[in-house]
Amino acid sequence: MMTSRRLTSVFAVLTITASLLLGGLGCKKVDKVAIERSKPLTLKFWRVFDGSNAFDAIISDYSARYPHITIDYRVFRYDEYEKMVLDGLAEDKGPDIISLHNDWMYRWQPRLLPSPQQIAVPLKETVGTIKKEDIVTMQVSSGVTPKQVRNDFVETVADDVIIKTPQADPRAPLLEKVYGLPLSVDTLALFYNRDILNAVGISQPAATWDDFQKQVSAITQLDEVGTILRAGAALGTADNVERSSDILSLIMMQNGALMSDANRVATFDRFPTGTEDRPLPPGAEALVFYADFANPEKIVYTWNDKMPNSLQAFVKGQAAFFIGYSYHLPTIRNLNPSLNLGVAPFPQIRDNRPVNFANYWIETVSKKTKYPDEAWDFVRFITSPQEVQKYLAAAKKPTALRSLVNSQLEDLDLSVFASQVLTAKSWYRGQDAAASEQIFRDMITQSQAGEADFKRIVELGATRVNQTIK
Repeated sequence: MMTSRRLTSVFAVLTITASLLLGGLGCKKVDKVAIERSKPLTLKFWRVFDGSNAFDAIISDYSARYPHITIDYRVFRYDEYEKMVLDGLAEDKGPDIISLHNDWMYRWQPRLLPSPQQIAVPLKETVGTIKKEDIVTMQVSSGVTPKQVRNDFVETVADDVIIKTPQADPRAPLLEKVYGLPLSVDTLALFYNRDILNAVGISQPAATWDDFQKQVSAITQLDEVGTILRAGAALGTADNVERSSDILSLIMMQNGALMSDANRVATFDRFPTGTEDRPLPPGAEALVFYADFANPEKIVYTWNDKMPNSLQAFVKGQAAFFIGYSYHLPTIRNLNPSLNLGVAPFPQIRDNRPVNFANYWIETVSKKTKYPDEAWDFVRFITSPQEVQKYLAAAKKPTALRSLVNSQLEDLDLSVFASQVLTAKSWYRGQDAAASEQIFRDMITQSQAGEADFKRIVELGATRVNQTIK
């Protein structure tokens, strides 16, 4: 028979064992790295154009998830922005997250940090049912991959944000890396004055360029000495047409010109395969077509360099058609609230596949950031479908995500622009995009000279663009 002393000993052992077991179950593994990384930090986010109201809801959502992260959002004027970013980075006081135009990506690549393979951000959670306590764990997820970009975003985005990068071993092949993500993608569209079109019996704006030429001719009014009284379209010149370089670039692409090759060398002056039988390269043909709208000897003559700025002429009823982006829409309404305004897709070449022009900004991460994972996590967060919808609604911008295109087709203001993003393209304009734009304006101006050699003009233009490539 077991004695009371032995029973007491056994009970004591069982009590100690149970206490150890239960105590072990209640212990939490302390993640010292996560606790250290969860200390308060600030991410500097610099952009142009959009006020803080466009991001208030998104930043609030991010702060709720990561209370230790503060987003310092600043907006700059376009003409000062790039210098301010460069100066800030030089002084180690610059932004962690930099908004860059899609034209700037290759020039800025050395200053940017591509998405890491893994993104780790500390997350504070409250656990327990009866006794609640806060714990901090490191949330680890995959970084943004080229496959994800190609699957989730419209076609043009991959061309701009996925850049082939050398590996540590110089003998190894170049590796594709993601250098940023966009919030939206804008496209060129055709704005029109409904009252003018109604007055001349045009029920719908033209969908093709040949019909567009006919409509322009029907609308244009000249006096007895050839002075333009009413322009059919604000088109054909350089300096008084908004985004004339983009319009010419798009017409070139629509006409089959290859703007640049795999090595990012400008090739819009050449004959692509299958076009050798044409009298002029597709790029030069496009320049002729564009310049004809400002050539008094042509039936489509409707504009010249004595006319006011194309946007001003349109809002004052002096031109029936104006080509611009979605960002022009609020400006037009502010300048002339009573204008009977319509927006239609950019005209296409009959029987050719549709081609549109992409113009947008990309959210990138500075190579100098002290918080690479947090910065990339924020970029990924603000461009996610759930969050970016809040930005698009506040800023009234067309989407960059494939999954949101259909929903914007129901938006009266954005439907045209959203319908074009899947066929929108851009091209590498060299190290100095501003210089490239000026070169295109120069080509337009040179084409207005008597007996202009259009083939030679685009050859010189391509040579000048290539001189900016380093």
